[in-house]
Amino acid sequence: MAFNLTSDIHNGVVRITLSGELDASVAGQFKTAVEQAAVAQPKSLALLVSDLSYMSSAGLRALVFAKQKMGASIRIFVVGAQETVQETIEMTGFSHSVVMLESYDAAQIEA
Repeated sequence: MAFNLTSDIHNGVVRITLSGELDASVAGQFKTAVEQAAVAQPKSLALLVSDLSYMSSAGLRALVFAKQKMGASIRIFVVGAQETVQETIEMTGFSHSVVMLESYDAAQIEA
């Protein structure tokens, strides 16, 4: 499945929607989107990943970059992760650095 990325800003939250496979060949696209999101100085970053079927170690490194680029005060939400993607994030312990949600909860994300 081809990788696709879209982003928007809603109520001070940058929402990046990822679908397909996040691997080394497209991790740079995700990194660029994060850099652009950081410029907007959002109150949080929501990664909408329900249609992301795979995340490689390069994809995970891009997620770590997102956390570093946004800074400690910006919360990152990973929303709707499929089991394989969630396992990748949890196996590395990075799940302690982001908030994992099953669905988009505006009350929590946009607070």
